Amino acid sequence: MSKIKDVAEKVRHSYYGIMKVAAFVLSLVIVVMLMPRNVKFKYEYQKLRPWPHESLYAPFNFPIYKSDETVKKEREEALRNIEPIFVFDVLGTENGREKLLKDFESQWVDTIGDKEFYENLILNTYDHIENNGVVAKNDRTNNFKGDETVVVVRNKVQTKCKYDDLNTMATASAYIQSQLVNISDYKTIQLINNLLHNSLRQNVIYSESMTKQAEKMAVDNIMLTFGMVQKDELIIMEGEIVTEDKYQIINSLQREYADITANSFFSRNFMLYGQLLLVGIVFIALYLTLRILRPDVFEQLRYINLILLLMLVTIVPSFLLLKFAPEFIYLMPVAIMAMLLMTFFDARISIIVQVMTLIIISLAVPNPFQYFFVQLLVSFVAIFSMTKRTRRASYFGTSLAVFMTYLVVYLGMMLIYDGGFDSFSWKSIIIYAGNAFFTMLTLPLAFLFERVFGFVTDLSLLELSNTNSPLLRKLASEAPGTFQHAMQVADLCEEVIYYIGGNPLLVRTGAMYHDIGKTRNPFYFIENQNGKYNPHDDVSNTESAQIIISHVLDGIEICREYRIPEQIIDFVRTHHGTRRTEYFYQMELRENPDGVDETEFLYPGPVPFSKETAVLMMCDAVEAASRSMKDKTEESINKLVDNIIDGQMKANQFDNTNITFHDINITKKVLKKKLMNIYHVRIAYPD
Repeated sequence: MSKIKDVAEKVRHSYYGIMKVAAFVLSLVIVVMLMPRNVKFKYEYQKLRPWPHESLYAPFNFPIYKSDETVKKEREEALRNIEPIFVFDVLGTENGREKLLKDFESQWVDTIGDKEFYENLILNTYDHIENNGVVAKNDRTNNFKGDETVVVVRNKVQTKCKYDDLNTMATASAYIQSQLVNISDYKTIQLINNLLHNSLRQNVIYSESMTKQAEKMAVDNIMLTFGMVQKDELIIMEGEIVTEDKYQIINSLQREYADITANSFFSRNFMLYGQLLLVGIVFIALYLTLRILRPDVFEQLRYINLILLLMLVTIVPSFLLLKFAPEFIYLMPVAIMAMLLMTFFDARISIIVQVMTLIIISLAVPNPFQYFFVQLLVSFVAIFSMTKRTRRASYFGTSLAVFMTYLVVYLGMMLIYDGGFDSFSWKSIIIYAGNAFFTMLTLPLAFLFERVFGFVTDLSLLELSNTNSPLLRKLASEAPGTFQHAMQVADLCEEVIYYIGGNPLLVRTGAMYHDIGKTRNPFYFIENQNGKYNPHDDVSNTESAQIIISHVLDGIEICREYRIPEQIIDFVRTHHGTRRTEYFYQMELRENPDGVDETEFLYPGPVPFSKETAVLMMCDAVEAASRSMKDKTEESINKLVDNIIDGQMKANQFDNTNITFHDINITKKVLKKKLMNIYHVRIAYPD
């Protein structure tokens, strides 16, 4: 029983580590399960370049497949030779003739003339027009040219003719008029004209289904191969140039090899084990790299989860494209992951994770080296373009840079492999343009991940640090003295972080909000008083201390009310650490020398836990104390800065931060210099 408790205790203490390993294992399983199972051809080769491997002999008999361009041209030629097919409506023609005779019998008047003569006239005219064919017009036939050859199927017999040889209703009407020119009686002309027009049928009808069937048969009859390679036949020698013909033969071997191995059960299983091994090595390398080189990132489970999720969001769609539409693999905007990584992390993390992701995808693509090379260059451009992202427009600039990089690399590849621009394709340019367009999704995705994982991006910090934001406007209007103090502290913090390293934008924003709780009771803080009345005179020292201390908790509540991120609230929470409200504590000691409850004068904490929050504590105390100095000289400023920061160190306020003694010494120097500049103190030169 005790052993079970010991194991449970170890698991409880190792929970974070177990969850990190589980996240990597789950990502590995997802990637391997969705990875295409096409066995990779072990030879890498390029057209018009020397064969870099040993001499290649045919391992089995295989056909030589025609190139895609050749098959495409033959298909187009076959389709051009297919004439449109029309069907002659025999039944409709006979029905129209019967209707003509019935109408003639019912409408004929003996006083008009010779009945037999006119009966033969209308039948001969009808037969001449209908037997020649009257074409049924539609949107498809309107595109046919007059000299175009068409096929007419009549009683399962095909005959060819020019499209112009077929009658239309207009030409049929003209022929009828030509047959009536010798008739002088108007009533007879009118009768015959009406009878014929009412009986005519559009009996030659375009058959799209038969035409499509003929086109399909023509395409199906195209031979995809044009020769055979026998087993053990020499395909190419080591160092020999890969000509167009050799390139097609090697492509045919690769295609046949993929078909054979894809249908092999053992090959597919071994392929799975190989993919599991290689992808596992990549994830292990990423795990160790983050743990050793970036322990600050590795310690945070949400950082690990975000990195792995971004990898999956890039890898999984790439595998789906490879499975269903491999020709569009470059449409997948892999640079979007680099841009998102730069949004939440730094360039070093972005490069490491991007390279690992491209390695995994390259294990499945047809031309891994070319794919990896192109996407790596594009990713580097995206990362470097995102190093100075101070506006949302920088994301659109990065998308343009991505497109231009694709274009330049594409042209360079053509010059190297083809020796010219003969293989230039607008389709590829459109794919690259679509890829760059999709990278614009970085902004909404960054916003989504920011909310889900609780991150704060530089763009959000820029928005928060805008003095016209609602909460800062509230601070400026209700506590103007505190607002000026916050702005001054923000400038000092930003300057210090610039020299000792850190996130200047984060510390500046945190400094601007650190005293936001003073808006609840602004006049209890000296910077907001006009000097005539001090409300602390009406309350006890203990009550005054509680009011001063409460601005920390009030600030946390106000920030959460205005949905300020937790990273900024950390500055509010820690800027006084666990120190005392020294003034009121000393005043209480004077009045009650026998004993004072120190806990009533302590800030709730916690102490700072990052370099940025530690710098805020130092700058806040130094700036506030410097305002109460009577004689602002170089000596007094130096003494003030040293005393305050040394006192904070003695109070163990920086024990949980990663700030060093060297950083603290630089901070002192920067603050001394800045305060002397603010108060226009001249440096005392030696005699």
